[in-house]
Amino acid sequence: MDPRETSEMPNHAPQQSPEMRFLHPIFHVVEIIGLVIIAIITIIAGIQEVQVMIERGSVTLSDLLMMFIYLEILAMVIIYLESGRLPIRIPLYIAIVALARYMILDMKGMSEWKILGISLAIVVLAAAVLILRYGHTKYPYAYGDGRRGKRSFDTRQSPDQHVIKES
Repeated sequence: MDPRETSEMPNHAPQQSPEMRFLHPIFHVVEIIGLVIIAIITIIAGIQEVQVMIERGSVTLSDLLMMFIYLEILAMVIIYLESGRLPIRIPLYIAIVALARYMILDMKGMSEWKILGISLAIVVLAAAVLILRYGHTKYPYAYGDGRRGKRSFDTRQSPDQHVIKES
């Protein structure tokens, strides 16, 4: 009988050594503590950035881009804590904004070649985002049960109730 026709799917999870069964929960706790620390530090940095803007009495494009970077870092931490997965596009977005901010801050002191190099890096990162988006829609991930589709997470549901939408 074809295993796809049965309701019970074989378990393809690799067997863990006793050491890994012991260490895995410890690593998970350390990972969560690290993510919480990153979130707290990012919030503190955002608050400090707002204080500088208030003291200066103006908001520049560089300030807005820095706040955007802080928000993207927080979004990345939240997504990872909720789903256990990190979309690779978020760090790419952060890198694009960071390079744009760097160019805005230091453009007067940069040579033409440095400006060209940073601009090319931004274009390469943007192309990588487009390639990842195209690949995700054209070739969706396969799940353990053989179905293909995009996973849609509703954060109001528990992890075992997440819905898989067929494509």
